[in-house]
Amino acid sequence: MRKRRWDWRFAGAIASAILLVWVVAEILAAGKGAPPPPGEQPISLRGGHFAANRISTKSWTFEYRKAQLSADGSLATVDGLRRGTLYNNGKPYMGITAEHVSANIQTLDFTATGDVHIEQLNPKDGIKRTFDTDFVKWINDQKLLTLAHPSLVQTGDQKLTVASIKVNFDTDQVHFGKIKGGFIPP
Repeated sequence: MRKRRWDWRFAGAIASAILLVWVVAEILAAGKGAPPPPGEQPISLRGGHFAANRISTKSWTFEYRKAQLSADGSLATVDGLRRGTLYNNGKPYMGITAEHVSANIQTLDFTATGDVHIEQLNPKDGIKRTFDTDFVKWINDQKLLTLAHPSLVQTGDQKLTVASIKVNFDTDQVHFGKIKGGFIPP
């Protein structure tokens, strides 16, 4: 009889140990699937408009299909930039569309990738100019737009392939890299 009591105690101790391990494992696993607390998760937006101002004048605006802001609101990832506008002295200067844009909301810098199309708005000479490329970088404090990859430049009915382009909005200077093709100056 004594031997049976010992067997039941031993079996009870093993069952209690297994139950204790299972409870601890469940407690540890419970926190792994929980979403991050509010304020620590990104914010997803569908169809909207961003406006970035430098002091009191507009720097750029974006109309997008989908965007995601980092939890602290400092970085934005935009998909489907339908209409973007770059401003020079508060006036629309260039329009931009792109597949993807990454923007720093604090510095107002951005990069656009994928199929990127840029169009000069309201040119003084009335000649429409467009730029098509796959990578654009905007540095806001320098007011510098860089198209570092080959770009197709169209002025009126003339087309050129240019290795790179830099546009300085402060000085209104445009620098072209190597050019393929020919054009007739206006």
